[in-house]
Amino acid sequence: MRVTISEIKEMKAKKEKIVMLTSYDYSTAKLVDEAGIPLILVGDSLGMVLLGYESTIPVTMDEMIHHTKAVVRGTKKALVIGDMPFMTYHTNISDALRNAARFIQEGGAQAVKLEGGVTVAETVKRIVECGIPVMGHIGLTPQSIHQLGGYKVQGKTPEIAEQLLKDARALEQAGAFAVVLELVPAPLSNLITQKLSIPTIGIGAGPDCDGQVQVIPDLLGLFSDFVPKHAKQYAKLAGLIRAALADYIAEVKAGKFPTAEHSSTMDESLLEELART
Repeated sequence: MRVTISEIKEMKAKKEKIVMLTSYDYSTAKLVDEAGIPLILVGDSLGMVLLGYESTIPVTMDEMIHHTKAVVRGTKKALVIGDMPFMTYHTNISDALRNAARFIQEGGAQAVKLEGGVTVAETVKRIVECGIPVMGHIGLTPQSIHQLGGYKVQGKTPEIAEQLLKDARALEQAGAFAVVLELVPAPLSNLITQKLSIPTIGIGAGPDCDGQVQVIPDLLGLFSDFVPKHAKQYAKLAGLIRAALADYIAEVKAGKFPTAEHSSTMDESLLEELART
């Protein structure tokens, strides 16, 4: 049985910290699921860490569905959340419903995530009313990066801090089962967490959120273009991969790989018969 949104909400009530990670492919998702992580986000961050885009903005629905299918195939227990890409829920509610439904029907996800607060509350409400669980996302919203003027902490001024609190409450009232707080000052994240009955999931938002989410290539030290301040590298796999590739190149060039151990054999009499032809 997969984790449900009711179980996630209960974790907040029990003051049990919620762990969430991104994943974009079958093999990684399988490992994350087997580790017991309850929430997996197929994030549009895949545009940067997998596809090499400069931001998340170019990511399409078809790309997201493709990766969501792979993640779902690799999981049995985790609740899989599809990240709705740029402009797939902004134009009108009909488009938003159609695209959210694609994540559930085609992708096999159990929930969707979208960015924004008050401005998307009505959309969130309609998606939830149609039976699709929604996770909100406020603070630094990468799809609005041009409007925000870069990847900056949000909520340092009284006006923006007040708006973020309004956004969080609007998402809760609209029926979101949780909300991501990204690059929000820790004291403000703590306040929002206390004010809401639904869980908050922080990324660069301090230790007082109900849970934490990280981008898995950051956590594993795979994405070497840059390391965000909020990320902790629990491993440095990029270096290990480079070393393994160097060893592979050296052994192939030196004729040390493959060996008999890595090769198949055949019946010698058949080989002799073939040699006579």
